[in-house]
Amino acid sequence: MSTLAYALFPTPLGHCGVAWNERALTCVNLPEQDEAATRARMARRFPDCDEGRPPPFVQDAIAAVTALLEGHPGEPRDLTHLPLDMAGVPPFHQRVYELARRIPPGETLTYGEVAQRLGEPGAARAVGQALGANPFAPVVPCHRVLGAQTGTGGFSAHGGLLTKLKMLEIEGARFGGPGLFD
Repeated sequence: MSTLAYALFPTPLGHCGVAWNERALTCVNLPEQDEAATRARMARRFPDCDEGRPPPFVQDAIAAVTALLEGHPGEPRDLTHLPLDMAGVPPFHQRVYELARRIPPGETLTYGEVAQRLGEPGAARAVGQALGANPFAPVVPCHRVLGAQTGTGGFSAHGGLLTKLKMLEIEGARFGGPGLFD
């Protein structure tokens, strides 16, 4: 099912983009450096679509993503209820995304742990590549998957690792201590 329209919406990190079809989200993008860059990215990704008024299920998704990125203390946000259209997403990537969606806010796994849980213990690099191609961030919370050696891994959204760390901080992520930045 093809994408019908897309929209931008403001969050504490900047303007995110969301695209949808009749039943599900087809894309969620974290902010680019500014609203115009996010709009240009969405227009490039969906050249046959225009910006549109989000239907109710997309408005609900926008509210949920915004709440997650606002990070009210004591209120971790779970986005697993949001419908995603994974048509065209490779099967391995789908498995990675489904597992990543089950990582609760404030918790993390390493690329190797994700691979192990998928029953593919040697596939940590493939997990990283799948998450680097994630078309649904932060609904598929790729920021919650870290490198075992570096402690962070990569992050393809604008701002790179700083954005990833900011999102983990908002969620109150912990690494063997009282908090990520304590």
